[in-house]
Amino acid sequence: MPFVELETNVPAAQLPRDLPARLSAAAAAILGKPEERVAATVKGELALAMGGSAAPGALLSVWAVGAVGSAEQNRTHSARFAEFLGRELGLGADRILIRFHPLEPWQVGKKGTVMTFL
Repeated sequence: MPFVELETNVPAAQLPRDLPARLSAAAAAILGKPEERVAATVKGELALAMGGSAAPGALLSVWAVGAVGSAEQNRTHSARFAEFLGRELGLGADRILIRFHPLEPWQVGKKGTVMTFL
């Protein structure tokens, strides 16, 4: 069950209204997971500085079971997420930071139980 959380200082008026749904679809494709298991959130208009600059930027956090556990996987994912965010938000790759967090199935709960079936 991937979770993706986008935080950005891009003004809300400049964010596509359907960005959470588009981020969900992109995450499913990038991580090779069914979209019905993806949860995506977007938080805009944050006070954000990266490298000492408050220019528009984005932080993306990605939690997933079995999809973000190696440098090789994350190198590919990082490039694809950066391409998506650059296109959607009009940002250069130097203004996008991505954090990957591997999860174990027992660390995710749904329908009142842990997801041990994964």
